[in-house]
Amino acid sequence: MSGNFWKSSHYQQWLLDPQDIMINRLKELQANNLKEDEYYKLMIFFTNFIQSLGENLRLRQQVIASATVYFRRFYSKYSFKCIDPFLLAPTCLFLATKVEEFGLQSQQRFATLTASLIKSKYSHLYTQEYPYKIQHIWECEFYLLEVMDCCLILFHPYRPLIQFVNDLSPDDQSLLQQAWRVCNDSLRTDLCLMYPPSLIALGCLHIACVHLKKDAKQWFSELNVDMEKLFEVVRHIMHLYDILKTYDEKEKIKEILGKIAKPRLTNNSSSSNIQSSSQNSQQQQRTQIMNQQAPQQQQQQQDQH
Repeated sequence: MSGNFWKSSHYQQWLLDPQDIMINRLKELQANNLKEDEYYKLMIFFTNFIQSLGENLRLRQQVIASATVYFRRFYSKYSFKCIDPFLLAPTCLFLATKVEEFGLQSQQRFATLTASLIKSKYSHLYTQEYPYKIQHIWECEFYLLEVMDCCLILFHPYRPLIQFVNDLSPDDQSLLQQAWRVCNDSLRTDLCLMYPPSLIALGCLHIACVHLKKDAKQWFSELNVDMEKLFEVVRHIMHLYDILKTYDEKEKIKEILGKIAKPRLTNNSSSSNIQSSSQNSQQQQRTQIMNQQAPQQQQQQQDQH
């Protein structure tokens, strides 16, 4: 486990280029005939689902946050048709309890509570009986680990947020609580895939200060940070709040869920889907390399003649 974010796998392997995220997302949008805001709302829904399941299991917020990041990491690389998000979401939470050392009383009870939550709270969206058992979660966990290359240690904005609030306005609990809520909301965006947690924390604190009408211009001006990136974080979160104004889980999400391709529940279906996607990616890379090498080889042949 690395105690230094800048030396961790979180920074070195899992801070992704926004353009790469959008390239993969555009493929998903085209494959499922989705609009960008529909995809955004779908990810909000599954973040809320992970939050609800975590609260039902009485898990710490850090465990829930880790599960949400795992979920976003997977779908930043692969399509919904690879693994059903209603299976991946509890799998991410199941894995996060291990990583964050929050022991479950019973693994079977975990699967049962997941099915019960879907039946009681999401029956209008998931009309059939929930088909997944703990064995499916175990198998899905293996593929999740493979996709993330076992990069499991995460750095969240909560710790730097506490440090920033103590420096800006010690003992200001209202400011800390407001900024903490914004941090939780930021999990419904792609920020965890693109920016360091300290920068996310500053963006959340900036929004909290504006909301509470607290003058912190001098404090922010003295920070040694890229202010353009800071305001980009703020824009992402404010865009989330704009989306939430028209977010209707009961009406719109059912329509969006009906559009996405659903994987078949068969043995090793997850494995075959992921391997197929990986092979396609490797083939594209080989083709690109060959196209780059061809002009060089022609030039070498001309030089020889």
